[in-house]
Amino acid sequence: MIGSQHSTDGPHSAGGRDSAGGQDSAAGRDSAAGGGGRVKIATSIFTEMTELARRTGAVNLGQGVPDLDSPPALLHEVAEAVLAGHNQYPPAYGVPELRQAVAAHQKRRYGLDYAPDGEVLVTTGATEALAATLLALTGPGDEILTLDPAYDAYPAGARLSGAALVPVPLVTEGDGFALDADALRAAVTPRTRVLLFNSPHNPTGKVFRRDELEILAALCREHDLTAVTDEVYEHLVYDGEDHLPLAALPGMRERTVVISSAGKTFNVTGWKVGWICAPAPLTAAVTSVKQFLTYASGTPYQRALAHMLDAVEPWAEELRTLLRGNRILLADGLAAAGLRPYRAEAGYFLQTDVRPWGYQDGFRFCRELPGLAGVVAIPTSAFREGPDPAPWLVRFSFCRRTDALRRAVTGLAAARPRHR
Repeated sequence: MIGSQHSTDGPHSAGGRDSAGGQDSAAGRDSAAGGGGRVKIATSIFTEMTELARRTGAVNLGQGVPDLDSPPALLHEVAEAVLAGHNQYPPAYGVPELRQAVAAHQKRRYGLDYAPDGEVLVTTGATEALAATLLALTGPGDEILTLDPAYDAYPAGARLSGAALVPVPLVTEGDGFALDADALRAAVTPRTRVLLFNSPHNPTGKVFRRDELEILAALCREHDLTAVTDEVYEHLVYDGEDHLPLAALPGMRERTVVISSAGKTFNVTGWKVGWICAPAPLTAAVTSVKQFLTYASGTPYQRALAHMLDAVEPWAEELRTLLRGNRILLADGLAAAGLRPYRAEAGYFLQTDVRPWGYQDGFRFCRELPGLAGVVAIPTSAFREGPDPAPWLVRFSFCRRTDALRRAVTGLAAARPRHR
């Protein structure tokens, strides 16, 4: 049974990603050039909200660090690996058993064939996979297309490579979000090299429909783009839906770098074990960069995960059941408090319209919420790279203990403005 375990949130994370999901970075969007050519880093909203939660004792629903148990068998496996002496550098591509398990997983779940030797690369979390991929495939003068709002490692990765990140906003559609195909097509230029695509999507919780994936695939084929897909929430899709990788569509395997990780699937975000699957030339290009970032890491974790990934489905179903219940509890609580939650089809987060409380600005709402309700959340505007069409959206996390969510829901209900 999956319950709570004693864990603490990361120091400044809102997304808590082991992904390309590592933790939400304070550095990316808040840096500004200082005097003398030095970079001055401002305090990010993620750091601010985490400190506010610590100082006030508020329930922190801003972060995506799961406060949930990991599989006991996995923990025993890693302990045994450590005690058996598997504590030195693994091979540069990763432990062979894990590469084999990743390839088998892709074949079993999605029908995608990858050679464990040469087409699978183990990375230090999916965030490193993302950084190494963007550094390998883009450079100054290039453009990277992505959907807005976006996980904040995306603009940081683009800046590292010298490329320009071009955001295309998702549009609200009823109680969810949708792809704006016309805006996406209009954003492509002769300098576009990469489509950086996240599904299931953080921070909206959207799972892209097959017809939307077909639009993205057609765009990549027409303009000869490489797709880089961040799929760290692949096992956390709810309501009977299935995750469909972009690489599984016709003509896409040969032009796609698939990124995923163990952090969200097994509640081990601190282990920082991710991987890419891609055709050999793309994998070699990413490896040529990755070897000078961390080289290789996490030998005992890799060995333990190799066994667990082969049996992921029963565990993932148990985890989905727990998170589905948490999602319902939080969504019902937000609605009962007079707020308007959007539908979350996957992942950890609920988007919420805070205008019913009289707020037009999510930043102001989030800064005042701990004092009003004893709850911390994150303004969705913090994930925007382009103009913000919905500054009143706020992201709440439901990957917490049930008792913490109940405390948050109680606080929100008590803080509901009675005159509205």
